[in-house]
Amino acid sequence: MALYKRGNLWWTRFTAPNGERVSRSTGTEEKKRAQEYEDHLKSEAWRVYKLGEKPRRTWKEAVVRWLQERASKADAKKDLGKLRWLDNYLGALYLDEVNRDVVDAIKHKRLEIASTSTANRYLALIRAILRAARDEWEWIDHIPAIKLYKEPRKRIRWLRPDEAQRLLSELPRHLQLMAIFSLATGLRQSNVSYLRWDQVDLERGYAWIHPDESKSGRAINVPLNNDALAVLHEVQGEDNDYCFVYQGKPVERTSTKAWHAALKRAGIENFRWHDLRHTWASWHVQNGTSLQELQELGGWASFEMVLRYAHLAKGQLKRVANNVGGTIGTNLVQRRKVKSPAVASEAFKIVVPGGGIEPPTRGFSILCSTD
Repeated sequence: MALYKRGNLWWTRFTAPNGERVSRSTGTEEKKRAQEYEDHLKSEAWRVYKLGEKPRRTWKEAVVRWLQERASKADAKKDLGKLRWLDNYLGALYLDEVNRDVVDAIKHKRLEIASTSTANRYLALIRAILRAARDEWEWIDHIPAIKLYKEPRKRIRWLRPDEAQRLLSELPRHLQLMAIFSLATGLRQSNVSYLRWDQVDLERGYAWIHPDESKSGRAINVPLNNDALAVLHEVQGEDNDYCFVYQGKPVERTSTKAWHAALKRAGIENFRWHDLRHTWASWHVQNGTSLQELQELGGWASFEMVLRYAHLAKGQLKRVANNVGGTIGTNLVQRRKVKSPAVASEAFKIVVPGGGIEPPTRGFSILCSTD
């Protein structure tokens, strides 16, 4: 029998005309509706096979393919968490049923429990999967326009050296060492948490992040300064595989109760772990590192990303502004100071006779120069 029960729900199982075996939940406890759903699936399979129509794909099928193809993404785990939440709203739908009304409902629901920036991450994920289904997999022909919320521009949050020292002194050892390393290299949290010893050359003073581990998708060559090397020498030998471990495992989460408690004791507010990277970048720019050099050090894909730190380079800009100082302007001003009095005196003698200034003749004007 094609219909059978699994728990409280009816399931269908049959072989499609193309030989593919289909096994799927009907999503209902009523046998009559389950039978209607099965008939619909069989009719659709026949139309696909005989008439060449595209098969209707479900949101869940798209999610499975998305996760398979993006498994190597640095933030694949974050996608998985978002997709679990979205399954409550999209899990029972076909892709062609994901319309503007459905997306707007999700949009408003997410905004009730999160910020606009967080809501945008969910909306962007929906949009990316639908675009892949349309443009890459050719599963659907049309997708709804998904407009993200406008996000306010946020100031870059960074710490002064004395603030950083206060924070470091309050952190437990495993987080303290990771934070020092982050401030010394600017690496993202996931790259620090899962840094392996086979990615480090202590003798040459370099580490490297593989393309499949970086957010930009490019390999990052990481020069290690003395602070970074000191940290690695201290943790050397604690684990054979990973540089930073706690209780024998990589430190997957850093924004823990211990982190927030340390922030409170240090008197630091509105500061995330990722802001250690902003702090590193800000210190670099303030100490003369060019934005082009910073882009290479930080592994940013676009120059636009490092322009966020341009306003901190005032001292550097003032220094380089003098690179053309004195080329023309200074010499000209100095010549004016020497020659101007004499020139002005001679001009005055020519224009004004010894007897004084006469009323000008009608239609005659005196031309004066400021040079």
